[in-house]
Formats: sequence, C-alpha cells, structure tokens
Amino acid sequence: MVLKAVCVLTGTGDVTGTVFFEQEGEDAPVKLTGEIAGLAPGAHGFHVHAFGDNTNGCTSAGPHFNPHNKTHGGPNDDLHVVSTRQEMEGNAQRSPSQHNFVLFRAIHEKADDLGKGGNEESLKTGNAGGRQACGVIGITQ
Repeated sequence: MVLKAVCVLTGTGDVTGTVFFEQEGEDAPVKLTGEIAGLAPGAHGFHVHAFGDNTNGCTSAGPHFNPHNKTHGGPNDDLHVVSTRQEMEGNAQRSPSQHNFVLFRAIHEKADDLGKGGNEESLKTGNAGGRQACGVIGITQ
C-alpha cells in the first residue's frame, strides 16, 4: 500500500511552499518532492516538530519530534532525533529525496549543525535558528 501526504507551508515574509510525501509501505523510506520559495540564499534546516498546532504561528509546533529522547544528530549518527535534516538551498525544489520519518513541521533560518556545534542547544535543535515556515501534514489519496 502506498501512503501519500501533503504539507502546505506558510511562514514569515514571502516563505511558502508545498511538500509531498510518499511511502511504499510502513518500513520504507519516505520520498519527498516539492518546492519552497522565498528563502534567503544558503542552507536551511528542515525539521520534524512535536505538534501539528499553528495557532501561534510556527512556535506552537513545539520542540523537535523526539519520541526516543535522543540527542540531535545527523541521519548517520548512532543517536539522533527522528526527523529529517534535509538542507534546503535558497528557493529550493527537491525531487525526489528519501528519509525515514513520519511527520513534518518546519523550515529554519540556518543550516543544521547536526548536533556537532559544541553546545547544549546544538544537541537539541542543531542551532538551526528561528522557524521560517511551517505546516501540518494531511493524508491524501
């Protein structure tokens, strides 16, 4: 069974986009396609957050989704939170990339240091800075 979802992103300034998700079975990686416009040049962290709540903008999405209470790191590290650290460049179009995760929430203003920034915040958030856009995943047909 193929699972499909979509996330419409809105954010600060002119940052907008749509990300599509497709997974060919429960244990398969999630394939992402989509386009995000209005980002400043440079890399931007692309993270999963705990809540699908945008009542107070992207702040309401809460901390990074971390059901196993691991430190922040890259996808190849032994310990890392369950999320993607896809780096988005400028006005990005991604097609296709694969990640093993279930939920999506926010794009950040800076690159993610993958937990190697040498401080406590790096181990929680990757020092990726403020949230520039966010959205909630919705299941599609």
